[in-house]
Amino acid sequence: MDIKEIQNLIKFVAKSGASEVKLEMDDVKITIKTGSDAPETKIIQAAMPAAPQMMAAPVAAAPQPVAEPAAPAAPKATEDDSKYVTIKSPIIGTLYRKPSPDKPVFVEVGSEIKAGDTVCIIEAMKLFNEIESEISGKIVKVLVDDSSPVEFDQPLFLVDPS
Repeated sequence: MDIKEIQNLIKFVAKSGASEVKLEMDDVKITIKTGSDAPETKIIQAAMPAAPQMMAAPVAAAPQPVAEPAAPAAPKATEDDSKYVTIKSPIIGTLYRKPSPDKPVFVEVGSEIKAGDTVCIIEAMKLFNEIESEISGKIVKVLVDDSSPVEFDQPLFLVDPS
């Protein structure tokens, strides 16, 4: 079961209104509980052939709505940002703007990027996924901090394609 299937399962359970769902397969056990405001997901991987010492129980939080405290300012920002293209997170995980702690960031405000350039890395379940730009342009805004958790489809960067 890959991360996309898990994300789709979390969304389906959240929308269905079920309070708890358990799924057990050969090497994966998943429990999704939705009794509180935010659904809780526990994923236990029993067999990891490549790294047996990493048999921990990673916990992935399901996407949840975020209340915007500065709601009046949001429409004004949207109007200004409408000409920009947003690079969004394809997965849930921890975003890193650098390839390693002692290296410079992949991109910063003002950086020129081409389609296929790596803009950041997202760690999900001990896997480091390089996030590549699908467009060419100039980075005008970085929307997330280094080493911060990100949700599926969360905006990460604003790019001016002109």
